[in-house]
Amino acid sequence: MSASRAALPHLSDTPFLTDGGLETTLVFHEGRDLPCFAAFPLLDDEAGRAQLRRYFEGYLRIAAEHGAGFVLDTPTWRANADWAVRLGYPRADVADINRRAVAWSGQLRDAFAAEIPVLVNGVVGPRGDGYRVEERMAPDQAQAYHAEQIEAFAGAGVDMVSAVTINYAEEAMGIVRAAQAAGVPAVVAFTVETDGGLASGEPLLDAIERVDAATGQGAAYFMVNCAHPTHFSHVLDASRPALGRIVGVRANASTKSHAELDESTELDAGDPGELAGQYQEMRLRLPRLSVLGGCCGTDHRHLGAIAARCL
Repeated sequence: MSASRAALPHLSDTPFLTDGGLETTLVFHEGRDLPCFAAFPLLDDEAGRAQLRRYFEGYLRIAAEHGAGFVLDTPTWRANADWAVRLGYPRADVADINRRAVAWSGQLRDAFAAEIPVLVNGVVGPRGDGYRVEERMAPDQAQAYHAEQIEAFAGAGVDMVSAVTINYAEEAMGIVRAAQAAGVPAVVAFTVETDGGLASGEPLLDAIERVDAATGQGAAYFMVNCAHPTHFSHVLDASRPALGRIVGVRANASTKSHAELDESTELDAGDPGELAGQYQEMRLRLPRLSVLGGCCGTDHRHLGAIAARCL
């Protein structure tokens, strides 16, 4: 285990921040066209890389101001085989796309490493749509599918991988098993509907328990992302051991449902101060919550407010 991996959030007393809504910031605040909501093509040219650097540097400075560590995501949520081909990339280039993303993130990490702990996090997205369960894979199919991206991350030297906007347990099981085989710590971030359940209909804590049972508690920890706190706070049952497996939250700024967000042509940024207060309340309900970040609609204002209130 490397020195940086020994300092993963669930093994550290240091709180960690993440960035906010990368894609919504680029599209709605910066006017960037992102086909399929994919950010990894920005790594293809200097202008795109500079835009990504400006975006992440703002969050890294917030973390430094508040004495927090930072989980630095690779912009690879859409960099799996199905989405890359849909975006016009040769199938054979997928592993190299992900390796290049890690290399770029590593350079940014090195620029801040003297100030704060920074973990390079290889981001794995769902094979299908993050808001809907489409073609459902069995765990072994999901492992085989996601292994290419995860093996590329591991070979490039990431500190961890995180599967985000995952909406059914079997895909999460396969991702965790692929990470176990590659020898890299894995985090699973489930997204939930307004009733606090996954799009598959499974309750959040049940899904966490099933993934743990199927993988021998192979995930480093779990998170909730791409949902507003009001969508899932009511399912955080203190009597369930699975609650202690949730170490991170990356909430949306908006209280809208996923269906409503899909149809929105304008960004709903919510109220950064109100969201920060909801994070403060979640810290009382989630005993191990130490990774605080944002998802759709959140930006530097939201993370600054969250850090000021919670750190």
